[in-house]
Amino acid sequence: MTARDGDGWTECAQGHRHWGVHGASGLLVVHHDDAGVPYVLMQKRSWWSHHGGTWGLPGGARDSHEDAVASALREAHEEAALAGDGLRVQGVYLDDHGGWAFETVIAESAELLAAAPANRESTELRWLALPEIPARRLHPGFAATWSDIQEAIRPETIVLDVANIVGARAERGWWNDRLGAATRLLREVSVLRLAHPVLAQWYPRMVAVVEGAARSAPAVEGVQVVAATGSGDDAIVDIVRQAKPWERVLVVTADRGLKERVSLLGAETVGPKWLLSQLGV
Repeated sequence: MTARDGDGWTECAQGHRHWGVHGASGLLVVHHDDAGVPYVLMQKRSWWSHHGGTWGLPGGARDSHEDAVASALREAHEEAALAGDGLRVQGVYLDDHGGWAFETVIAESAELLAAAPANRESTELRWLALPEIPARRLHPGFAATWSDIQEAIRPETIVLDVANIVGARAERGWWNDRLGAATRLLREVSVLRLAHPVLAQWYPRMVAVVEGAARSAPAVEGVQVVAATGSGDDAIVDIVRQAKPWERVLVVTADRGLKERVSLLGAETVGPKWLLSQLGV
């Protein structure tokens, strides 16, 4: 394992020449303003670089010991002096050329972070509103994938009706140990890699609502556990109501009444089978 062992040219199965012998990655930082307009931090490449003068994302070659997220964050720090603090990774889009791939790491920012060229690879860094992006002279790789990627840039939250999912799972004896059943479900969900129609890796915000005998379920990494003080359904409705208008919220429940309530607030719903099937149940 050697630092910067990814630098170098390689050729993919399609006969294209690419920078990054282990592949490459870039960081797409997105911020939604109060009106819900997405802004993306874009980089104008130096004239001497590959596809110089085009607009794309801070990024570059991935080292052999790095995953896409670590590589993209490192490159963004080197090229734009961006720190990972305050960014929430939402997912990774894979552009696979066969033997070589570019991975776009999508991260949400709560503000328009200050950014300026930190090395010679960039001539400008600018936050561009979504409608402005197609008017720029775009890096060919970014341009080819942008129509797919922009469909996955809004933040996504999955809300779990834990009592309903545990009931649908129907583990042996679960009704006598609701806390244990809920705890097992939360631990499994915390390491689950959910399938997404666009992203190769998806990291939605996960909120699990527990109630009754399961209210003392312990916190697990990657899942926000909310103990309902009263009705679990009411707690879920409150969570949906607090979501930003541009957020996609998916509630996992089979409860018809709850489905109707959250749908009126703009949330989508799916039954427990959607989650349980991905858990192998």
